Amino acid sequence: MFSCILLALIASGGGLESHACTGIALKAEDGSRIVARTVEWANEPMNCGYAIVPRGHMQQSFTPEGVTGLEFQAKYGYVGIYTDYEQFVVEGVNEAGLSAGLFFFPGFGEYPQFEKNSRKRSICDLQFVSWVLSQFSSIEQLKEGIGNVRVISIDSRIGTVHWRFSEPGGRIVVLEFKQGEPVFYENPVGTFTNAPGFEFHMTNLRNYVNLHSGAAGNQALGQGVNPDVAVGLAPLGGGSGFLGLPGDFTPPSRFVRAAFFSTSAPVLATSFEMVIQAFHILNNFDIPVGAQHKADNIPSGLPSATQFTAATDLSTLRLYYRTAWNQNIRCIDLKRIDFGKTQYKTAPLDESKVQPVEMLI
Repeated sequence: MFSCILLALIASGGGLESHACTGIALKAEDGSRIVARTVEWANEPMNCGYAIVPRGHMQQSFTPEGVTGLEFQAKYGYVGIYTDYEQFVVEGVNEAGLSAGLFFFPGFGEYPQFEKNSRKRSICDLQFVSWVLSQFSSIEQLKEGIGNVRVISIDSRIGTVHWRFSEPGGRIVVLEFKQGEPVFYENPVGTFTNAPGFEFHMTNLRNYVNLHSGAAGNQALGQGVNPDVAVGLAPLGGGSGFLGLPGDFTPPSRFVRAAFFSTSAPVLATSFEMVIQAFHILNNFDIPVGAQHKADNIPSGLPSATQFTAATDLSTLRLYYRTAWNQNIRCIDLKRIDFGKTQYKTAPLDESKVQPVEMLI
C-alpha cells in the first residue's frame, strides 16, 4: 500500500504545470471571515473526498520507511478535504475555527532531512494539515508546538509544499520552510498561490501600483506637451482601471489577480453572502484543461484543471465546496457534528461525476 502511494505521488510531483492552487480571504460587514481556495491538478481526474475526524482519533505519519512516524491523537475534531488519499488532507477547518490549507510549492521549500532516530516525531508534509487541525485551536499554539516535530517529505522527488492558516478573528499566516527551519509570515491580504515564496509575491504587487478598481480617467495623447497632437483617449469599457492586470495562469500572475479581485470586492452584510462572493471571485481562476496541455495530449474525463473549489466560513464553521463535475455548492456544517461521539468517516466529494442540470421545460 505504502509503495503504491509513494509511486503515485512521485509521478504526480513531476508536473509543475499541474499545481496551480489559488487562495483568497474576505470579510463581511458583521465581522465574519471567509477563506476560499481552488485546487488544480491537470494530469488526470482525482478521487477527492472529505473526512470527518472525531476527537480522540489516532493517526500515524508516513516516513520514507513507511507508516513509522509521529503518532497523534486528535484533541479537536475537524473536517477536511483530501486528494486521492484520505490521509492527505489539503484543506480543512476544526471545531475551534482554525483553518489550514496546503498549497504546492515545488522547487523552493527546504525541509529537515529525515533521520531514523527522529522518526517518532517526524510528520509528513502531506499530513501536516491533519496534525495542525487535530492539535491546535490557534495560530500561536501552532507556532509554539511546531518545534516539537520535524516536518519531512516522504520522497524529495514529490516536491515541497507551503501552508496557509487562518483564525475566526481574521489573522492569516503563511508557513514556509527555509534551510530546514519553519518561517511564518503574516498575510495581510489573505491571498496565496504557489512558487516562488510569499515574500516575492508581496514585493511583486508593487509592479502593479498603477492598477485600481473602476474606470481609468480620460487622457489626451501627448498630455499637452505637443499641442499638434490633440487626440482624446477614453476607456473602451468598464473596469479599465485594471488594464495591465496579468491574465496568465502562473502563480505570480494569479497572486496579483487574486489580491486585486479580493481587496476590491464589495463588503456584504453576512458571511453567507461573502461565501457566494468568494465562489464568484474564484470563477476567474478556473483553469481550462486545454490551457495546460498540447492539443494532442489532453486527458480524458477531466472538464477542468480546477478539480474543486472550497470556501470556509470561520464564523458559522461551515465548509462549502463545488467540483469540476458538479458546480452546485454543497456544505458541511461542523456545528451539526458532535465530534465527541461521531465516528471517523470519509466520502467522495462527488457520488457521480456528472453535472446535474435543472430542467425548466
